[in-house]
Amino acid sequence: MNIPQNLLYSKSHEWVLRLDETTVRIGITDMAQQLLGDLVYINLPEVGDAVTSGETFSDVESVKAVSDIFSPVTGEISAVNEELRDHPQLMNSAPYEAWIIEVKNVSDREELFAAEQYAKICAEEEGH
Repeated sequence: MNIPQNLLYSKSHEWVLRLDETTVRIGITDMAQQLLGDLVYINLPEVGDAVTSGETFSDVESVKAVSDIFSPVTGEISAVNEELRDHPQLMNSAPYEAWIIEVKNVSDREELFAAEQYAKICAEEEGH
């Protein structure tokens, strides 16, 4: 499983890339896309929408089910990856390049984990 060292991770399998002091980029992890299976649709939010740490901001539909995506931070959406509307499968093929949203004015965040800690969480979920 691919877990880049330069990102932070939530227990609900979102990754966070810090772009500057108050702006982050968010996507789903390699483990999330593996658990979901082939993604066929994503319900994207709008630029300007507010997100709250621990609450859902989007959902994805796979061949298995529809699943919520949770925001690991509180702030305002400043960018949406529109390419995912037509190509949601990019989250399967390149989960760390297929970011979903960017959030500015981050004022709060849930507990985020470094790559090594997140790898342990994934191993526990897999029963190792």
